Amino acid sequence: MSIPESQLDTWSHQGSITLSASTYKTIKSALESTGTGYAAKNYKVFLQGSYGNNTNIYAESDVDVVIRLDDVYFSDLSNLASEDKAAYDAARVAAMYSYADYKKDVLKALTDKFGIDVKAGDKAIAIKQSGNRRKADVITAMQFRRYWKFKSTYDQKYDEGICFFNESGERIANYPKQHSENMTAKHQASGLQLKPMVRILKNLRTRLVTDGKLKAGVAPSYYLEGLLYNVPIDKFARTYSDSFVNAMTWIQKEADKTQLVCANEQHYLLRDGVHNCWPIANGDAFLNSAIKAWNEWG
Repeated sequence: MSIPESQLDTWSHQGSITLSASTYKTIKSALESTGTGYAAKNYKVFLQGSYGNNTNIYAESDVDVVIRLDDVYFSDLSNLASEDKAAYDAARVAAMYSYADYKKDVLKALTDKFGIDVKAGDKAIAIKQSGNRRKADVITAMQFRRYWKFKSTYDQKYDEGICFFNESGERIANYPKQHSENMTAKHQASGLQLKPMVRILKNLRTRLVTDGKLKAGVAPSYYLEGLLYNVPIDKFARTYSDSFVNAMTWIQKEADKTQLVCANEQHYLLRDGVHNCWPIANGDAFLNSAIKAWNEWG
């Protein structure tokens, strides 16, 4: 027996945004305080993650916030020709504001506002839930550029993203703007089916974890969004049931999984040992559990 359309419809609904909105407003205000060590620099505070992409469900409460410094940037030059690399090196001006100092300044701004509720983690600064304020993760990021061309400061081409460093000093780059824009475009092209279907998969994942049929952490929301982003437009149907079957059938039987991409179209979706990619075994575990749940529901 398959999962009833009525259950899928319930799962398709977006979670509450009122507390998330007020949480984001409070954190944004703290980060934009005039007394911070980066106040005079160019930076931007914005949302990423499920709340930022309107794919949040009722079981989720975290608010993901990014503060991106634009006066300093890191680069990927691997796609440049040797002469372009030489031009880049000649034009480069060393930054005077280090990532470590920047993160300390962000941490201080948040601690000044939220006190002991703030804790620096491996990748993000966590702010504990308190009263009507939801739990939040703040990514301290700098601008990231993946260069395709560099002839001069006035003749260059690059993909712009963000990057940050974990406690081991590893640089992690991502592209939240492209992710959000691509998801929205695909959602509109799918007849407004994509984001409800993402919420359905996320609620199904939560049920599988609760029932002990899937380990927690195996299927992060970011990868579920990426998974459905790859599904062709014509697989999204008039009912959630048909969309689910079409999507899963395409992924398991028709798609070349090695070529699936994240929604930002900057990284492959399924790869082992890469920060921005879904480990292959975890992707398979989710897909197999989801299909089994569909076939054995009730």
